[in-house]
Amino acid sequence: MSTNIHPNTIIGENVTIGENVTIGPYTVIDDEVTIGDGTSIGNLNTIKKYTKIGKNCQIFHNCVIGELPQDLKFDGEKTSVKIGDETIIREFVTIHRGTRARGETTIGNNVILMAYAHVAHDCIVGNNVTMINLATLGGHVEIGDWAMLSGGAMVHQFVRIGAHAFIGGLFRVGQDVPPFVMAVGEPLKYGGINSVGLRRRGFSSKNRINIKRAYRYYFRSGLKPSEALEKMKSEFHNDKNILSIVNFIEDSKRGII
Repeated sequence: MSTNIHPNTIIGENVTIGENVTIGPYTVIDDEVTIGDGTSIGNLNTIKKYTKIGKNCQIFHNCVIGELPQDLKFDGEKTSVKIGDETIIREFVTIHRGTRARGETTIGNNVILMAYAHVAHDCIVGNNVTMINLATLGGHVEIGDWAMLSGGAMVHQFVRIGAHAFIGGLFRVGQDVPPFVMAVGEPLKYGGINSVGLRRRGFSSKNRINIKRAYRYYFRSGLKPSEALEKMKSEFHNDKNILSIVNFIEDSKRGII
């Protein structure tokens, strides 16, 4: 299959288009955009300057990728959006480019952004992340690998969501959500570990039990957070999953749910 670009597509200068790329009608590709091999871009999309799209991505229709950030401090500096391989971007998704703070908005590999999802400037979205319809990220948000945001979830700027975490639908996320947990409620709270997701991804029964025990110390034992972390370090000093939880919590600047 050869590259197939509809005659009604508008393509700017210094655009790099890989092999076997398909671009539908009335899509606008701005200057200095890179599109990887095998990527399909539907109709009525806008891909703005300095955007880099990986291989075998699917971009449906009416998406805007790489538009200027909604940040009053932005002063026209050269920044970008980078999208990994095998990522699916559904209808009406918006992704804004970075600011001077980080320079880039990053979407990983095998990500699914469902209809009307929004990724703001300077975000880092890890690999295999799913954002259900209308999920929204403020600026500078970091989403770990395999995390899932349910429909309408709204994430405050600078919040971090750990790997394999699950956020319930329509909830506000104002503080960091550590790895492997389910977060639900208003205000958002720890709702147990993401057992179903962890099972699907090959975490053993022992792994899941240890994660659950560690979080019981942190959230439900009555210990002070610092005491709970020390107990987790002592009891699970050889468990990389628990140590990743400890490191995540200790690095938090916005606090933990």
